[in-house]
This record gives sequence, C-alpha cells and structure tokens, in this order.
Amino acid sequence: MRKKAEGANKKEKPKSAYKPLVPAVEQASHILLWLAEHQRKTKLTQICKQVGIHKSKGHSILHTLMQFGFVEKDSLGKTYSLGPNLIFLARSFLDNLSYPEIVVPFLENLARETSATAVFGFISGDHVLVIAKREGNQNIGFTLPIGHRVPITLGAHGKAIVAFMPEKERKKILSSKQLYFFGDTLRIDKKRLQEEFVKCRELGFARDLGEVTPGVNVVSAPVFRVGEKIIGCINLFGTFHQELIDPFGQKVTEIARLVSSKIGADLKQL
Repeated sequence: MRKKAEGANKKEKPKSAYKPLVPAVEQASHILLWLAEHQRKTKLTQICKQVGIHKSKGHSILHTLMQFGFVEKDSLGKTYSLGPNLIFLARSFLDNLSYPEIVVPFLENLARETSATAVFGFISGDHVLVIAKREGNQNIGFTLPIGHRVPITLGAHGKAIVAFMPEKERKKILSSKQLYFFGDTLRIDKKRLQEEFVKCRELGFARDLGEVTPGVNVVSAPVFRVGEKIIGCINLFGTFHQELIDPFGQKVTEIARLVSSKIGADLKQL
C-alpha cells in the first residue's frame, strides 16, 4: 500500500503534443513530390541525391510505391516516373472538393455569354491547378484538362493573383528568377509588371494579350475565401477581339466576386 501511495504522489510528466514524422512515409512523400515537380523519368541515383536518402532506402521505397501503382519503372532505361494510380487519388480529391460544385454554374454562364473558355484555377503551392472548366462556342478548343498544373506566375492569372497578394508574399514571389508573367522568363519587365499590378488592383482583373500563347487573349480575376486569402482565380480564354477585353474583364471580375462571396469572403473588404 505504501509503494502504491508513493507512486500516486509522483507527478506525471506532461505528454508532448509533438508527434514525430514516420521517416519512410516522409521520404516516400518527398520522392512523389519531386517526381511530380520534374515530370520526367529519372534514375534511382538522381532521385536519392535530390531527396537526400541512401540508395538502398530509395530502392525499397520506390519498390513499395510500385506495388500500389503510385510509381512505375521503365525496365529498359531503369528509370522511374509517377504511376497511374495517382490519377485515381487526384480524381477522388477533386470529386470531393466543394469548389467545383460551387463554381461550375458560374463558369457555364460565363462561357455561354462570351463564347470563350472559362476556367477556375486553384492555387496549389507555386502552381495553379485547373479544377473546373467550361468551353464556349468557339471553334478553337484549349488544352487545359482538369488537373493540369501551370506556374503561379504565368500570364494573366499570375498578374491577378500576385497583384492582390500581401506585400510580403508578393516580394517573395518576385525574388524568384522563374517568372512567367509575360511568357518567356527572359522577357520579364519589372517596371511594366508593377504598372500592371496597380491597374489590376484598380480594375479587379489582369490581362494577357497573346503574349503567353500567340492569338489567344486571357483575362483573369482572383478568388478569395474567408479572411480575404486568395485561393485561386477565374480565367477566360479566347480569340476574342481586344475591344472585348474590358467588358469581358468586368464579367470575370463580377463572377470572381460572386464565387468569393459564396465561399465566405467579405466583399466589403475586397
């Protein structure tokens, strides 16, 4: 009884809220993200070097991922790339995401009224992911499948997103050497870009007049969620005349604001 009482008087150490990562899962995640980022078949040695793991560990992880179809191996070239079962995971994620359900009716109206292609892009890291799209009545289609990723700074949507970012985030983005606002990274013009940011904040939308894709004009407006955080953008692609840029830009801005309101953003603050 005495020992029991002594034990009861001892203070229990508080449990730590920190939960350590599982090394193998963390390493597997790094491998998948690296393969996705570089989008090419890569040899084991290079993968392990980039991820920072031993060759034997990398081989074991890749072999395990292959069993589930998340990675596939080219036996001839002895290279690895992402596997087809990731499509199933991506589709499941998109199907359960509420944003497409909210935005699709707006995209349908926009595409019908303008005869152009309306797209909702969702920000994912330093890329924008296409998660909803509706074609207009134009004879020219655009290769923008659901799940397609493009750099966050590309063309009109890059200007629209970055223009409305907090200054600290905007400076961080602009410090990168890989800026695609005007298509080719060598064509970047910081002075012109700042002027377009100011105009974008005044009008609510940004534009690209065939600079990224010759012959294709684009207008884009940012979409916000609760807390006025940018989560994506509404884009309109088409071969429409430049005289329609402003009226179409106003339509896209209105749609972006309506979508923002639907997902909880305070329009008075925008």
